[in-house]
Amino acid sequence: VQLLESGGGLVQPGGSLRLSCASSGFTFRNYVMSWYRQAPGKGRELVARIGTSGGRRTYADSVKGRFTMSRNNAKDTVYLEMISLRAEDAAVYFCYAPRLGGLWGQGTQVTVSS
Repeated sequence: VQLLESGGGLVQPGGSLRLSCASSGFTFRNYVMSWYRQAPGKGRELVARIGTSGGRRTYADSVKGRFTMSRNNAKDTVYLEMISLRAEDAAVYFCYAPRLGGLWGQGTQVTVSS
């Protein structure tokens, strides 16, 4: 049972990245999925959440209009499309499933710097 994030990296301000989170070992389509992020010295914050069928999405105010979360239940994967990235978006990004008390991936680093 695991979540595996990928797609992080170094990007210039204003740039874009697409994160992926592949799941295995549980019935992915039954779970609301979330993306969180944690910057150095700060707590983990919710970035986006998506319903089981992908029809209900919520976003943190700080990313609305710039980030889009989606999912592909046939591939057991969620995505986070990020555009117009800012320095304050730099963090380790984690995906999360509310399974067995909470299942986290290992995270993927996003660095925004010129």
